[in-house]
Amino acid sequence: MTEFQNNELRRLDLTVLLVFLGLLRRRKASQVAVDLAVTQSAVSHALKRLREVFRDELFLRRPHGLEPTAVALALEPPVAAAVESLRQAVSGHHSFDPGSAEGVVRLAAFDAELVTLLPELIRTFSLRAPGLRIVARSFGRRDALDAIAAGELDLALGYFRSPSDAFIKEDLFEQDFLVVGSKQHGLAGKLSLEAYLERAHVLVSPAGELRGIVDEMLESRGLKRRVIAALPLFLPALAAVQATDALATVPRRVASLYAEAFGLTTAEPPLPISSFSIAAVRHRRDEGAPMHRWLLGELRRIALEGAMGSPG
Repeated sequence: MTEFQNNELRRLDLTVLLVFLGLLRRRKASQVAVDLAVTQSAVSHALKRLREVFRDELFLRRPHGLEPTAVALALEPPVAAAVESLRQAVSGHHSFDPGSAEGVVRLAAFDAELVTLLPELIRTFSLRAPGLRIVARSFGRRDALDAIAAGELDLALGYFRSPSDAFIKEDLFEQDFLVVGSKQHGLAGKLSLEAYLERAHVLVSPAGELRGIVDEMLESRGLKRRVIAALPLFLPALAAVQATDALATVPRRVASLYAEAFGLTTAEPPLPISSFSIAAVRHRRDEGAPMHRWLLGELRRIALEGAMGSPG
């Protein structure tokens, strides 16, 4: 390595590289300053140094924020890899102590996982890791993976069929379904398919669609149910069922935890509905991170305890 190259490297301290990666993710200097707990002036000085070292503007000012140049986009993989290697080297020499840890754990999940896994995880944090806080976002699968790749999330919870090799997917539990209905219009004993089809239905669909997996299975048999509402979340759907004579077919864990609170009874579905795995997905770069290992261990415990407590 030449003396010139050494001089250039000396100008790229870790904070400068973190500013570079932060600007790629956030596109706003003010947000990067908040994330890194530095002043906006420090971010500006770091960007100036980056431009001088790489002899490129790197980020162009646009009405919506800073737009990375082709050079900046090409630099992202090697810079991210270098920072991650250093992060792993540092974390590898320290065991994770939840009692003294501080920071923010950022998750993505839809409401089925938010209402069945997150309450117990928050309780665990309050008891065992009081210095850690949780921020949960409701992202679709693609957006969640993009946010993990960009370093904006620690992990995502939910159904992920086959994420790319850049991610590690760990199945937590198998999700199946129960039918819920109000006690006033109760589900007496075993629910027949005929009785199921006679009733109105409330469907949960984050995308606002009036059909789902149950409708597809019914149509394969030449049957159809009457969906009177599509709601984006499960707990509002339970409230809607409480107020009507409609049924809802919801994840078993949601029904097991909340049906009674909404004054609802449950029954097994009168037709076989395919189950699916709920998983925790994180980036491969975090495979050896002590905090992530501890977090996944707690999620596995919560998932197992939920399975043991589920009826049927």
